[in-house]
Amino acid sequence: MEKAIIDGVKKEGSLERQADLNDVNDEFAYLQRNEFTSEVFKIEVRNLGYFGIGELKKLLRNKLKLDMSKIKSPTHKEFAFVCFRSQADQQKAIKILNGYKWKGKILRAFVAKASADPLQKKRKEENQNDKQTYPVNKKQRTSAEATCPLAGMPYEEQLKQKSSNMEELIKTFKGELIKINKSASKPLEDFKFEGVEPSPQITGYRNKNEFTVGKNSNGEIVVGFRLGSYADGSVEVSEVDHLPHLPDAAKWAARTFQQLVRHSKYEPFNPETNSGHFRQLTVRTSSQTKEIMLMVGIYSSNLNETDLEEIKNELINYYDTRSGQESQFTCSSLYYQDVKHREAGQMVSPIEHLFGATHITDNIDNLEFRISPLAFFQINTAAADILYQKVIALAQPQLHSTVLDIYCGIGSIALAFSKHCKRVLGVEIISTAVNDAEYNAQKNRVQNCKFYAGNADDYIQSMVKEVIYDTAPGEQLDLIAVVDPPRAGLRKQSIYCSDTSCLRYQAFGVYIL
Repeated sequence: MEKAIIDGVKKEGSLERQADLNDVNDEFAYLQRNEFTSEVFKIEVRNLGYFGIGELKKLLRNKLKLDMSKIKSPTHKEFAFVCFRSQADQQKAIKILNGYKWKGKILRAFVAKASADPLQKKRKEENQNDKQTYPVNKKQRTSAEATCPLAGMPYEEQLKQKSSNMEELIKTFKGELIKINKSASKPLEDFKFEGVEPSPQITGYRNKNEFTVGKNSNGEIVVGFRLGSYADGSVEVSEVDHLPHLPDAAKWAARTFQQLVRHSKYEPFNPETNSGHFRQLTVRTSSQTKEIMLMVGIYSSNLNETDLEEIKNELINYYDTRSGQESQFTCSSLYYQDVKHREAGQMVSPIEHLFGATHITDNIDNLEFRISPLAFFQINTAAADILYQKVIALAQPQLHSTVLDIYCGIGSIALAFSKHCKRVLGVEIISTAVNDAEYNAQKNRVQNCKFYAGNADDYIQSMVKEVIYDTAPGEQLDLIAVVDPPRAGLRKQSIYCSDTSCLRYQAFGVYIL
């Protein structure tokens, strides 16, 4: 261990900083490295009109059969950047897209210039500012400002500010609806805003946290939160012990993993050069059982099999030993995650179970839920109980109602609704989460829930048809869709339903906790 500690000190020395300084004026040095970057074979597509990223991806991948690696689009703009893995794919896309008619518009496509490295760009600007005769005020955000910006405000004031923000959002949304429904025969009714529901737990409530492995402003290895995005020119990481929204178990996990990385011969991942190995730590905790699940993300592109086995054994030995040292906290489940550039169509980075249990469990509304490493679970367990009861009250399901749980995760919403309706159909793209949902239904003796593994956008219409087909003639039909979507949201085709008389949508944005 003594040698490992010396190695840990050496890698925080001046050689790495000097290498950084040598590249400070070259914003495009990353293009010359022997590794893939999506900026090399990039095109710009213009005259897209109003579009969603999802429908553009479907056009490029499914209809036009273009093998793209990434799409980037500025908000509210009529153009997008599309990246490819080879010059042949890039040129093929330009040939197909330039002059292509889509949604009534003729598209233009051409080679796009690579973007400057945002971190190098920021350093160059700071280097130039340092040469100016006038002082420049530069203040980096703190980790509290980056992750919980309202924490310094009394909770009652936080609720007031969130209510005000929500009211403004509703006004804006109503204005947008009026613009696109100018021919509507009736004026749009006002939305009813019922206020922000306070959380029963306001500190230490996050049951899942993803920590970055990096360095602070002093060059010390830290496991914590990034103070800004790479796109904004920031790679600095700050410790998390003082943050009020993290449970003590998550803080313990960050501290102990930080010690491991500092003493390991393997480096933290450097997003600037795509070098190093330790990249992130995902911590899941249970408020009921006090279990702690750790998932260690390793950048493996520059490691051989021997190196990987050494890292895995290092993790197992470290946490197996620590389990007997601190009785208050124990790692009950340990996973390795291979975090690198994902292949086309790969939804998540692959994981491998190393140590302890394969799942943790938690409770909502007297229901017990098994949670796998990659599954979605409401981040505030105590507030989730209130959230579900509010949504059920809003939806007003009847004993003859069928509920569609879109993006069902491990089935927590489905099981909450199950006692208030005829049946629930859930769909989720993460197959292990669907396995959890099926297990949770059986564990809680719920027999009126059925779950599908797949893309929600591909399943919604068939689920609606299944319900209609299974409804006997003369039997009352009531169909409720509960949606807790990812940031990209639902596709337009999914929101539209030809049988609108029987479908009612309830979106989870209604109640903000």
